[in-house]
Amino acid sequence: MRSTIPMLAGIVLLASCNDSRFPWSPAPASGVNAVQSVNGGPFGFVNFELGAAPGTVCPGPSGCTNGAAEPAIRADATGTFYVSSELGLSAGTLAWKSTDGGLHYTALTSPNQISQAAGGIAPGGGDTDLGVAPQANASGVHNVYVASLSLANVTVSTSQDGGKTWNKNVLSATIPGDDREWIAADQATKVCISYHDVVTFNIDVNCSLDAGASFTQVGSAIDAAHAFLLEENSTGNLVIDPNSHVIYQVFSGIANATEAVVPTNFHAVWIAISRDGGQTFTDYTVYVNPNTSASYGHQFINATVDQAGTIYVVYNDNHNLFYSFSTNSGLTWTGPFQINQPPSATAIMPWSVACAPGQLNVVWYGTSFFDGSAPDNYPASAAWYVYFAQNRNAATVGSKFTQAAATPIVHFGGVCEGGVSCTGNRDLFDDFGIAVSPTTGAASITYSDDQPGNDGRDDHTAIATQTAGPRICAGT
Repeated sequence: MRSTIPMLAGIVLLASCNDSRFPWSPAPASGVNAVQSVNGGPFGFVNFELGAAPGTVCPGPSGCTNGAAEPAIRADATGTFYVSSELGLSAGTLAWKSTDGGLHYTALTSPNQISQAAGGIAPGGGDTDLGVAPQANASGVHNVYVASLSLANVTVSTSQDGGKTWNKNVLSATIPGDDREWIAADQATKVCISYHDVVTFNIDVNCSLDAGASFTQVGSAIDAAHAFLLEENSTGNLVIDPNSHVIYQVFSGIANATEAVVPTNFHAVWIAISRDGGQTFTDYTVYVNPNTSASYGHQFINATVDQAGTIYVVYNDNHNLFYSFSTNSGLTWTGPFQINQPPSATAIMPWSVACAPGQLNVVWYGTSFFDGSAPDNYPASAAWYVYFAQNRNAATVGSKFTQAAATPIVHFGGVCEGGVSCTGNRDLFDDFGIAVSPTTGAASITYSDDQPGNDGRDDHTAIATQTAGPRICAGT
């Protein structure tokens, strides 16, 4: 059963890429350093594990291993990729960077760790997210921001020198007692975070104008007209359009106030929009499924903006994956349109990235198994992969995605999506991510993997970097 490969993917150990646009050097095929090339349809990807020790370069001859999961990834304007991954509450956050288009990653000093003089305490270590400034700072470097959760608050670590050193703000959230933070950067020194506060379950948005040193601006993503959503929502990511500076916060929830009295599933997809820099937000519906038994309250609704300002929202119903798009800054929406195709009968935990106008990449964990039950209960024979889909005309109705498996098998069996309340297998945790180099248009994906043992002890963060096939971004 473990040798089963999706129809769209062929796996070859240490296969070299014949596309001269994507040169790379494979590592030895042994232990955790083994590099695997995956060719699916027109796309090719090189997969390898990341290293935990600062200074480790992966792929490499040794040391490329870690026990982290639920990673995030971003690319700055120079094409440098940054990855963060959590070790768990109070255990810290790992980080890496790549300056060669995602073909090798160097481990960085943890953005979370306080100096040993302070006892080596690691604030945060829970949910992590990344942001990169679209404009360079006074030193000509793009600021990098790593957010992590401590439950009591949100830690934002800032590097203004490409990840060499970090400054930390362990009280970035104005309202303490927090869950599932997100982060997004704008201009050279502005950065915003969003999070649930445990008292009201509001989606709070705090912004900093001094590169994360202080978060003095406070807003609410749920406006007064939609107060019925305060206790009836599931959050998604925060994104800022670098051209218009419009801020978007996506989430799912109930559809109207009546449903707060007679509860239904979260069959509505929402977006909160701020046109004044995050001070105030107005809520708009992206899509309301008339079938109230449908639910989009799964990890996590995701949004991305292309270079023309078109915004895309991706969401799933625990079976299929859909997207909607808006060409007028979120005022009106077109969709939904299904993304996943066979052999991905189940598609969960999506992430997306847009680049040139209309060009969109989407990734998710997918399996060919589907029997109508929740993924928590899938049999041991269900084999999961990271799927990659690309649409180069995503803002056109009727356009199609090209889909491929980007990885070998990353997990077998059930996948619990209940967060800390999980009683089933949670080796894939709750999310992962994709970014695209704006200089080459090639994608780099970071994901959780529990192979070869399908055991939590084998959990690690891995990379799948595009080595062949169509790319997105202007000029590519």
